[in-house]
Amino acid sequence: MEKEPDWLVEGAAHVWRPYLQMKTAKPPLPVVRTDGVRLYLAEGRALIDGIASWWTAAHGYNHPHIRKAVETQLSLMPHVMFGGLAHEPAYRLAARLAKLLPGDLNHVFFAESGSVSVEIAMKMALQFWINRGMAGRTKFLAFRGGYHGDTLATMTICDPEEGMHSLFAGVMPAQVIADLPLDEAAEAALDQLLAERKGEIAAIITEPLVQGAGGMIFHEPEVLRRLRRLADKHDILLIFDEIFTGFGRTGSMFAMDQAGVEPDIVTLSKALTGGTLPLSAAIASTRVFDAFWSDDPGAALMHGPTYMANPLACAAANASLDLFEDGLWRGRVQAIETALRDGLEPCRDLPDVTDVRVLGAIGVVEFAKAVDTGGLCARFAELGCWIRPMGRVVYLTPPLVIDEGDLSRLTAAVRQGLGVN
Repeated sequence: MEKEPDWLVEGAAHVWRPYLQMKTAKPPLPVVRTDGVRLYLAEGRALIDGIASWWTAAHGYNHPHIRKAVETQLSLMPHVMFGGLAHEPAYRLAARLAKLLPGDLNHVFFAESGSVSVEIAMKMALQFWINRGMAGRTKFLAFRGGYHGDTLATMTICDPEEGMHSLFAGVMPAQVIADLPLDEAAEAALDQLLAERKGEIAAIITEPLVQGAGGMIFHEPEVLRRLRRLADKHDILLIFDEIFTGFGRTGSMFAMDQAGVEPDIVTLSKALTGGTLPLSAAIASTRVFDAFWSDDPGAALMHGPTYMANPLACAAANASLDLFEDGLWRGRVQAIETALRDGLEPCRDLPDVTDVRVLGAIGVVEFAKAVDTGGLCARFAELGCWIRPMGRVVYLTPPLVIDEGDLSRLTAAVRQGLGVN
């Protein structure tokens, strides 16, 4: 057995790790460097990363263009407060995002994490109605199977039963949780619900096309069109959480593009910087922004994260957008989609598998009950791959630059790890 690095041994008693029971969990795998689609461990092994570090490393690790941009920015200005000051990386990035997004999503509010960007979007939606003199719009309509973050307000709009936050029921005000309108009957039911709660709901929020951490649950683009129709009919804001689905993951630059509709607010993060530095954004339409444009200081959005619009992160994001501009990622995602379909389909015959599904660079094997995340992680690592299941799903969301050989190794590891003959 390989000796664990000193830093891992010394720090183990002090680091609080995410999403696991510390007392019974096995030690984490010590990573000493990354390159391309690989994680290099202290012991010398290399693992192909099948989930792109929670869906962030779209261009792989240590991409030279992003690295050079960050290095250059580090030599000039690593950070400066955004209150009363401005810098080129943030202003360039805001203009580029506004141009890239559909409709008039033109007003970019930067933060550091995805959860915080969702909280900012919620705050925008609440104050939108306050600024317009319409009291009582204090609720959000969210959906079963959804996940929007682990901070206090975002926990309230996650699935209350299937999610990770049932312990906190009653701590924060309850929101309105419904089923996604997957068909006309469900749309009619949601229409009735919105009519009954008229004047109470500030915004509808959903993850377009794929409910990610809630179980990689897919839905058709028509669902988004239904939500846009209902939001317009009942004069409610619509928020799309594209933190997971944005930047090519579903086959289009943004998942909403496949529906041909746009929200009033969209949240972005994860692959925004190509998996290098933390950055997120809540981006509002002109309609929303205009509700804050006033001679009254009290109408301003009183929010400002300390590392808001961090220049290093904005430089990384601008470099990441450079890499998307040639459009080559579209062909890569199509190739990944085909390979995932072919490579994962044999898992459908396993006894407890309820579904195998693929969309863009997302491949999912779903089971009837929760899988052994720790045990499967260890098994996949033995096979040379880093794949971390969650809940009832074993899934792949590889970097968009992965080649055919490495992708084949990932799908083979899933099949072998799950016991496909």
